[in-house]
Order: sequence, then structure tokens, then C-alpha cells
Amino acid sequence: MDRASSGAATPGANRWRRFEDWDARPLRLDKFARENPEAGFCAHGSPYDPKPSVVVENGRLAVMDGVRAEDFDMIDAFIAAHHLDLSVVEEAMAMDSREVARMLVDINVPRAEVERLARGMTPAKLAEVVAHLSAIEVAFAYSKMRQRKTPGNQAHVTNAKDDPLQLAADAATAVAFGFDEIETTMRVAENSWSNALACLVGGAVGRPGVLFQCSIEEAEELRIGLAGLSSYAETVSVYGTERTFIDGDDTPWSKAFLTAAYASRGIKARCTSGAGAELLMGVHEKKSMLYLEARCLCLQRGMGVQGTQNGGIDGAPIAASVPGGMYEMMAENLVAVWLGLECASGNDARPTESEIRVGAKIAPYLLAGSDLVCSGLGSIRKYDNSFNASLFNGEEMEDFLVLQRDFEADGGLVPAGEDKVLDVRRRAVEALAAVLDELGLGTPTRAMLSSVIVASGSDDTESYTAGDATRISEAIRARGLTALDVVAALSKRGFSEEAENILFMLRQRVAGDYLQTSAVIRDGHVLSAVNDPNDYMGPGTGYRMSEARWAAVKDIRGQLDEREVLAAQAVHAPEEAAAWRLAERGPARQGGPANEVVIGVSPAFGLKLHVTTAGHKLSALIAALIDGVAEGGGVARVVRCRHTADTSFLGLTAAKLSGSGIGIGVQSKGTLVLHRADRLPHMNLEIFSNAPLATLAHYRAIGRNAACHARGEKPEPVLVPFRGEALGARFHVPVALVYAVETGLIEPGADPVELSIEYLKEQAA
Repeated sequence: MDRASSGAATPGANRWRRFEDWDARPLRLDKFARENPEAGFCAHGSPYDPKPSVVVENGRLAVMDGVRAEDFDMIDAFIAAHHLDLSVVEEAMAMDSREVARMLVDINVPRAEVERLARGMTPAKLAEVVAHLSAIEVAFAYSKMRQRKTPGNQAHVTNAKDDPLQLAADAATAVAFGFDEIETTMRVAENSWSNALACLVGGAVGRPGVLFQCSIEEAEELRIGLAGLSSYAETVSVYGTERTFIDGDDTPWSKAFLTAAYASRGIKARCTSGAGAELLMGVHEKKSMLYLEARCLCLQRGMGVQGTQNGGIDGAPIAASVPGGMYEMMAENLVAVWLGLECASGNDARPTESEIRVGAKIAPYLLAGSDLVCSGLGSIRKYDNSFNASLFNGEEMEDFLVLQRDFEADGGLVPAGEDKVLDVRRRAVEALAAVLDELGLGTPTRAMLSSVIVASGSDDTESYTAGDATRISEAIRARGLTALDVVAALSKRGFSEEAENILFMLRQRVAGDYLQTSAVIRDGHVLSAVNDPNDYMGPGTGYRMSEARWAAVKDIRGQLDEREVLAAQAVHAPEEAAAWRLAERGPARQGGPANEVVIGVSPAFGLKLHVTTAGHKLSALIAALIDGVAEGGGVARVVRCRHTADTSFLGLTAAKLSGSGIGIGVQSKGTLVLHRADRLPHMNLEIFSNAPLATLAHYRAIGRNAACHARGEKPEPVLVPFRGEALGARFHVPVALVYAVETGLIEPGADPVELSIEYLKEQAA
């Protein structure tokens, strides 16, 4: 019967219905752009990109990338004055770009040498070199060229209500999972001070040294930093076209001044740029995304800023829409580290609805490592992310933890158990409540605190509203409250550890060590490109997880071992003992009635193992088989095979004992074969290989079919419906552990034994 005659919809007579299946997948929500350099939709290699060139006359740069000095725009002028090292320019620019590309992936060429050459390359040259690398070569070069050896990660901590209690709890949770940096922003601009205070307190729970940023308008962000409420900034935006700067009322010089202002007050700073920004702002000049980003990065190096946040960032979705867009985003990250910058390598804005594309996007960064793998992994629920959804969010964060374990890759995070998470969330909201009360900013109720502690997101909370946060924020700003006021409040209310952790960060601002390139703080010590330089030079070099770190990274939830599997089985033992008696009564005889079907069970069946992978009691399974055989006009006999646990040989052994030559072999996990005595071991009549999907009705039906085969009939096989579930992922671990129990009871050469079965209570139909 075809789909039309069965009533299925027929939307088009001339369309392969697989396209309908594809149309229903999340990928189809993504929008893809045709490559069009004239409109700015070009990842790299636009025909409008300039050819790399320099002319040096009388010790001055006369021409750069085809533009004479007198025609430089402000970006060209800044790059020429502050990025290009004229002592290297002619050497570097004369080199064949393919040869330089090979140097980037050659483990015998030191990172410092390739970085030296980058200081003499123009934006067009940098883009041309990197474009010679394949995607896997870009990832490999990135692993060699990134600045700090130890990888790290950054969290987004925001919520839809700007609720300070939830911010504190979620910040503490992010710290527990190992994030080195926390970034917040707000739904209502006026709430920035309240957000900053909440994340400052929450980020101080559990360990010292987690860096924090409050992303808001640049001048306000600087004020928050000067008050000691934040410790880094990364929203100093840089662009690849002059018009974009002019539209933002900025220049490269004003951006350089701002980053210097941050650094002068002990606040770590990095710039933000990334593919697609100029396209979204309508001033792309027909240039490729990679070329424009190379200009941005040369500007940043010239500004003297220690690092960058790039890799698409807010422009990631539009970059991902063009051919080669995902490649381009990692290529621009490579240019950043090649220029000696710290790289917070994007992976924050979610560029796709496809989870497959999400996994593919993160994979090279996870394998190569990065100063900050994500410049904002959404540690909160997607709907709570005020930056918009990240590549990974609270819903998928555990997937990220498993990916680290899968590839033995350090993505900067470690699992945190349920008890620990509840403890830090409780501590964070209580600490913030104490600060709010002590400083006269508010007195949250116990019900508010309780709702936040267990909340997955703001939909679950009964706490502060955005309007409440505004009033708190205005009071903090108006009264000029600083981090020292917070320290005093915490100390007075008994939160001395959190007070000391905030003081620790204030002391770090005075020392200034964490202003170095790629700096994070681990175990109370600064790690940076200075004291933890990336020394990758091939196998056995570079970053390797310590045994302790690997033990922490791989300790995810839901791991099973034989002890846990046996314990889960033992739970059912009393119920099974009350349901039936299974007794051995001597060697199994060979032969019987012509309508006989022998059921051969595995060694641990009903002894140590009591339920199938589908959750069926073994007593119920055998009852279903026996009833099915009887319905088909046969008689069943049950034997235990002791010499094997293999399903095929269980079935064949049973068939050879049977008077009809028909037997059923069944394992404790529920896998079953219907066999005939004259067949080869693996040429069975029917099989239930997908035991987790088999119902008792299926077992009853195959018992009935066995009786039909005993009479010489050929019944319609019993098929267990399968809808593409990843049954191996769901069940192979417990199955392997269960099978180990089975094989542990094997007695090589032992003969099968007859089993007598007495049901003590009626079995469900």
C-alpha cells in the first residue's frame, strides 16, 4: 500500500519526500546567503580585496596594499604608524605567501619566528597567507600560535529580569564549573550597577581570581571598573572600514586611549571585532570579511592592547551564512594569535539552529585549545541570555563537558556535582542578600532566595523584577558605592571568605600581573603568555592535562560500573522471588514432542540478573514466550545453557534439544533469536536485536511464531519497530556490564540443565 492510498498527505506529485523530512529539521530555519562580494557577502578572497604590497621610501612607508600614503584612510594611517615594523616589512612582504603558510604549520619553525614576520605584514598579506591553509591546517596552526599554554573559558551570566539574586547564584555556579571569566549585560541599561554588584559577589563564592566584566556603554563600563566592581573589559569595538568608525563617533586613537585608561587602573582590556560587523552596518566596501578583520587586528596590535575578542561575535550568524563562513571565523582567530594577541575566540553568538553545525563549530577550538574557547558560553538558559543565545547555553553545557571527556580536550571547564551546585548557589544568594541589607539596598525575603537557589532560569523564580533592579542600581551609582563597601558588608555579615576573594582581586589590580597577554588566574596565581607560554612544537609538547585535571574533567554525571548495574538489578530480586521459582532439575534431555519449542536462557538469567534493558521482569518475559508457544499450538520447555551466553548459540543449542528442532535463545538483557537445528549459528529464523524496544507482546508473538515453525509453517516475522534511536549510546554501557556478568558464570563444556518454573502469582498479559 502506498502513502497516497493509506491516507498520507501528497503535497506534490513530483517531489522526493525526503525534502519534506529535511524541511522539518532545525537546519531549515537557518538562512544562507549566496556569495556576492559586491554586497559584502564574501568570507575571503573578494575580487575587491587589495593585493599585498608595500613600498618603503627613505625609511617611510610610501605604499601599503596598493594605497599611497597620502591617500591612507585613518585605519591605514594607524596601521602604518603603529603596527608595521619597518625593520621587518620588506623581508616579510617579499616572502611567498604559501611558504609563510607552511611555516605556520611547521612544528620545526618556532612560534616566535612566525610572529616576528607577522609584525611586518600588511592586512592583505596576512589574509592572503592564512587563506592558503585548509580548515584542519588553520586549527593546527592555531594550536601552535595561541599565546597561553593552558586553555580557558568565559561564561555569560545574565537573566531576563536583571534579577540580582539570580545573577549572584548563576555567577557562583559558573565559578563552580571552572570558568575563568564571567561577563554580564542587562535588559535595561540602568541596571548595570546592580548587575555588576551581583556578579561581583556571586563570582567570589568558591574560589578567588575569577575575572568579571559588565558589558554596557563604554564610559559607564569604565566607571563601574573604576569602582572596583569589574576587573576586565572587552567591549572596545574596532572596525575594518573608516566609515564604521565615523558612524560610531570614534577613531583608532580614541579606542587606543580607552584601552589605556582601563589598563592604567588595573583593569584587563581586550578589543572586540569580528566578521560581519561591517556588513551588518552597511559599510563593507565590497571587501571580504577576512581582509576587513585583518585590518581590525592590525589596529589592535598597534594600539598595544593585550588581546581581542573575535571570531564573528555578533556577526557570527551572518558570517556563517556565506560559503566558507565557519572557516573564516577560525582563520581570523588565527590571525589574532599570530599577531601575538590573546584570543577570546568567539563561539558566543549562536550562528545556527542546527545542533550538528554547533558541534562542528566548537570542535576545532576544543581540539586546538584557546586562551578562552568561548568569549561567552551561555552558562544560563537561552531565554535568559541578554547577549542573545550563545553557541552553547545552559541547556547544552553538559554536552560541552562530555565533549571534553570524549576528546581528552581541556575546554576550560570541569563538572560540578548537584550538591556542590546547590551549596554555592545558596551561599551566593545569602551573601548578596546580606550585602543588599547591610548597604540599605534591599531586604529580599526567604521565599525569594529559595526560589532562586533551585531555579534553572528566571521563569522559575519569584524574585526581583527589572524595575526593582533599576532602583538598586540607581542607589549604588548615586551613593558612589565601591568594591570596598561590598567587602566591608560581607565581612560584617560573616562572609569573610567572599570578602577576602574580592580583596584578592583588588590587590591583583594594584600588582597588575593579570594585565599581561592572555592572563587568567588559577589557584590564586596568574597564568599568562609570560609565565605560561604556549610551547607547542609537536607531539609530547605544549599543553597536556595533568592527571588531577584529567580526573576532574572526565568525572561527568551518569557513569556506570558493574557495581551500579548489579545494584540496579538487585532492586528487582525480591519482587522476582515473589513472582516465580526457577529451579534446576538435572541435565537437559534431547528430544521431545514434535510440537515442542525449547527456550534456552543464559547463565545469569534469573540468578544475578532480573530485568531486561526494556525493564521487563524476566519472569514476565518467560511467561510471554510460554503463552505464545501455547497459543501457536506448541509446548514449551525451558533450559539453562551454561557453556555460552551468546544469543545465537543459546538459540541453536535450544533448537538441537527440541523435539521439533525449533528453539529460542534469550539473554537476560532481552536479546532473543528464534533458531532451527539445521542452520548455521548466525543464520537464525528471527531475531530481537533491539531488546530495549521489545514489548512483552513481541515476545508473546515470537513464541507463537516458534510454534508455527515447529508445525512446518512460515509465519510473518515479528518486527520490533525502530525509529532511529541511538540505542547503542543509551544501552551499550549497561549491556556490556550485564554481559560481563553473564560471561562470568560461563562453565566451558558444561551441558545445559532443565529448569522447572513455578509462578507464584499471576503474570500480566
